[in-house]
Amino acid sequence: MPVIRILRLGHRIYRDLRVSTHCALVAYALGARGITFSGSRDNGLMDGVKKIVRQWGGEFDVEYDADWRGLMMEFKRGGGFVIHSTMYGINLPDVIGKIRETFRERDILLVVGSKKVPSEVYQMADANVAVTNLPHSEVASTAIILDWIFEGRELSRRLPAARTKIVPQERGKKVMKNI
Repeated sequence: MPVIRILRLGHRIYRDLRVSTHCALVAYALGARGITFSGSRDNGLMDGVKKIVRQWGGEFDVEYDADWRGLMMEFKRGGGFVIHSTMYGINLPDVIGKIRETFRERDILLVVGSKKVPSEVYQMADANVAVTNLPHSEVASTAIILDWIFEGRELSRRLPAARTKIVPQERGKKVMKNI
């Protein structure tokens, strides 16, 4: 079955730590199989995300690659489909059918920028997709795009090898640890 990976483009350690962490956590929670950070190498960020994955279970790779161009080209050469999340793109409702159809057979790389995205990314992407044509958060766009691709199925996933699990409650909190 095809998978979705995230490329967090242009991470800056002091400026983007919180947003990059949240991009990774949203990607993990909403069904992506991994994230690759590009820009400044941030071992603390990557180790923190890996620790969360070990605690909560499932499969989610966390990697760094300084050569985002090479990563995108290699992904495309391997048959993958590249989506660039940008407010300048085609609105998600207008392209979601094509994306879902493509995802039945091909892996997807969702590129999410940080600082100003080089124009080359727009040209390399198979689809430049907007959740809205107004300024918005890359965390929100990652969540919305993943949710639309998976059609909500990712919201009820059960992750193997979890050490911690939340038991849904109408009121209060119930957390099972070391399960």
